[in-house]
Amino acid sequence: MEFNKLGVFSKALALATVLGIGLGAAAEAKTLKVQTSSTASHFTLAFLNDKWVPKLKEMTGGSLEIELLPIKAVVPHRETPEAVSMGILDGDLTSINYFAGRDPAFALMGDLIAGYDSADQIQTYCADGGGKEMLQKLYDKFQPGVHVVGCGAYAREAFVSKVPINSVADFAGVKVRSPEGLASEVFKRAGASPVSLPGSEVYTALEKGVIDAADNSAYANNDANGLHKIAKFPIFPGIHSTPILQFTVSQSAWDKMTLAEQVALETWYLAAYNDMRRIVDMEDRKLVARDKAAGDLTVIDWPQAERDKFREIAVGAWKDYAGSSEMAQEVYASHIAFMKKIGLLSADF
Repeated sequence: MEFNKLGVFSKALALATVLGIGLGAAAEAKTLKVQTSSTASHFTLAFLNDKWVPKLKEMTGGSLEIELLPIKAVVPHRETPEAVSMGILDGDLTSINYFAGRDPAFALMGDLIAGYDSADQIQTYCADGGGKEMLQKLYDKFQPGVHVVGCGAYAREAFVSKVPINSVADFAGVKVRSPEGLASEVFKRAGASPVSLPGSEVYTALEKGVIDAADNSAYANNDANGLHKIAKFPIFPGIHSTPILQFTVSQSAWDKMTLAEQVALETWYLAAYNDMRRIVDMEDRKLVARDKAAGDLTVIDWPQAERDKFREIAVGAWKDYAGSSEMAQEVYASHIAFMKKIGLLSADF
């Protein structure tokens, strides 16, 4: 199902133009340096840089620009909130899962494993279902000085593997790259041996046999990073993660923006992520069709019965994580309320 579809970029640009009368007269142009969780070769990072980075400048009459940096360009991937709050980075566009070590709430906020059916549902949760506000509450408690511009997802992650995994039972003993926290716990309960690694290290870890498989990224990103050259048994559509990424800026950078620039930045992010969701889905399906026709890969699509088994495992982990901290319980309640509202869970769940 589709939720809250944004218009094409022209609508966003028109809104920014109305709000931004006089923007071009700003005393000095601002450039936000934002570290992402994408490697330099990611399809999604190239898409944003090519299509959407220039549009923020257009929307603000040149008063506000953005520079998207690859993972670990300035600081380690788990340290971006500190860097943003201190002003070392102006912002981050990165996976919330990386911060699960701070509190279990970040694991539940970053990916309610196997909970959502689509990235579109998660975008709606963030924009209109209380997700953005919940994430801001976490940062107000754990890392003051971080302002949440938005959060969302652009794809359900495909799964890369060097061995065929056709069912939950096939996870037994498989070394799987997984973000720490809830994601890792779900794989453990399924019988796998989870290994926590950033996305930038997945290729080498697969190549050297440190891991056998990885819940890594969209099919298009996995293709761009060459993972299918060594992992010949991808699972598509993915069985596990629809990770939520955050877009934050430092509170000081936010406070220095005009109201028009703030609205333009929020509008830019929503429009860019909505566009990227559609583009990545099309790209994923195009590449899957190509690879099936070529015959070099075995693209595995789990039957619904096995997907249901995996979801049951995940549900148990949700509930256990929710009880591990006060903030985790709040995040869990936020997700459950939204999922009931849109019919993903029954009213008596």
